[in-house]
Amino acid sequence: MGQLSGPSDPSVDAHWATHESRKGFFTDTSICIGCKACEVACKEWNSNPRDGDLALTGMSYDNTVALGASTWRHVAFIEQNSDRIAEARESGRMLVGLGMPAMPEPEGSGGADQPVGTTGGPPDTPEFRWLMSSDVCKHCTHAGCLDVCPTGALFRTEFGTVVIQDDVCNGCGTCVAGCPFGVVERRADGTAAPTTRSGERKGEQPEVPKRGVAQKCTLCYDRLVDDETPACAKTCPTTSIKYGDHDDLVDDAHARVRALHDQGMTEARLYGANPNDGVGGTGSVFLLLDEPEVYGLPPDPRVCTADLPAMYKRAGIAAAGMLAAAALSFLRGGR
Repeated sequence: MGQLSGPSDPSVDAHWATHESRKGFFTDTSICIGCKACEVACKEWNSNPRDGDLALTGMSYDNTVALGASTWRHVAFIEQNSDRIAEARESGRMLVGLGMPAMPEPEGSGGADQPVGTTGGPPDTPEFRWLMSSDVCKHCTHAGCLDVCPTGALFRTEFGTVVIQDDVCNGCGTCVAGCPFGVVERRADGTAAPTTRSGERKGEQPEVPKRGVAQKCTLCYDRLVDDETPACAKTCPTTSIKYGDHDDLVDDAHARVRALHDQGMTEARLYGANPNDGVGGTGSVFLLLDEPEVYGLPPDPRVCTADLPAMYKRAGIAAAGMLAAAALSFLRGGR
């Protein structure tokens, strides 16, 4: 419960008698082309309905906007100019404590004052770029949604992932508030009407299934038990989404950051690879090219139940103090 005892193996903590090595994703945003094939594959495999009425959002080419109950993979499009790129490069140089290796001095460089792009130094950064990131449930080591679920609808699998059981969820929404990443959502029918009504939607659309219950990525649990790769990773044409053993993916992520740093891309950094953060590290690790906030990610996520022991201790001290005061008052009153 919470980040209370340092890094741990979540499937062991879940008391699985036998379990597989922890599985996860490594999403390398530096090679994502924004094709949204992962979004489509996820919807097709999980039979997820569309979100809303297919209206244009004005958010560049991104009309799914965010993760949701029916969109378990979401590719964000972020436009950046040269000024923002320079700021990202500088913030990357100053980063500490995020599990990132230091940038080695480029061979033949004249030091930190050498202009970028000169012979022997790192290459020029383009004056304009797209940041594209395929976001997904983080499958936290210490999952707030799992901690607060009152019905046992959420469970930790033998692969270390977190899955919601549709037929057990009562739609209370506690897990929605318990997720520090805003991933979990209760499924509606895309209208402003309550989830008990169908509403009218554009085009031909079958009845929305599983309305009113919480939904999120399962890391294709049904595929994992058959030793298959999750649909999004299998579909990604650039291998931006990699699936495998969590520890191996973290090693690959660190190696990729070092390679980008060697090329002068000091903006490259890892997200979710620090086992000492507020959620104990995540099963979904990301390589980012700017600060987490730019991608809509919290810079310092913290599981909502992390402070419960301290709260219980303080409540116990307060209760003991009240009892002592009441006893003292009773004794004085009897004299």
